[in-house]
Amino acid sequence: MRTIILADNQDLTKAGTLYLCEQSASGHPIREVADRKELIMQLSETPDALVILDYTLFDLTGIDELFILQSRFTDMSWLLISEQLSEDFLRRIVYSEEAFCVVLKESPVSEIRMALQSGLRYEPYICGRVAQLLIHHRPGIKEREAEVLTSTEKEILKLMALGKTTKEIAAERISSIHTIMTHRKNIFRKLAVNNVHEATKYALRAGIIDSVEYYI
Repeated sequence: MRTIILADNQDLTKAGTLYLCEQSASGHPIREVADRKELIMQLSETPDALVILDYTLFDLTGIDELFILQSRFTDMSWLLISEQLSEDFLRRIVYSEEAFCVVLKESPVSEIRMALQSGLRYEPYICGRVAQLLIHHRPGIKEREAEVLTSTEKEILKLMALGKTTKEIAAERISSIHTIMTHRKNIFRKLAVNNVHEATKYALRAGIIDSVEYYI
């Protein structure tokens, strides 16, 4: 019986994913990890696990790290559940030789269950929304001028790059967590990135944050 590793550091989404696993993958042991170090430790113990990963919010540095882990633990498989992923990221995942399963948080429960079962069988799966995005190609960030961030988005990106959590940024700016999450989503979309690590690289290149601030 394959182990399911739940790599998520948000309690709400983790609880929902746990419920679906218990309903649709009964009997499979489930282990939770909160960061990359714990993930690698668990994979060392159960190298054939199915990893359910919230890629956008987990502390991986980029897509290449997914491929590195896959090459190290060749019997594992992935189920990526995220709010929004760039088209370039999706194409690299879908056209890789590995059996990645990809669904969005807006996907219906039926698709998430199908992805879960596919992942346990080492079969690839993409949800309808992702398939539609890849079929109806839109110019990516490299094919058009990058959308300019607003002054507010730049300020929030700087705070994100400095390691502030969404809750801390909301408190500092006297805003709701929902508002900051919306800005965060727009920043990722405009920069065609998927997580804070990738956004931080842009912030350093663009001079939104300097290396002295970042490494303090």
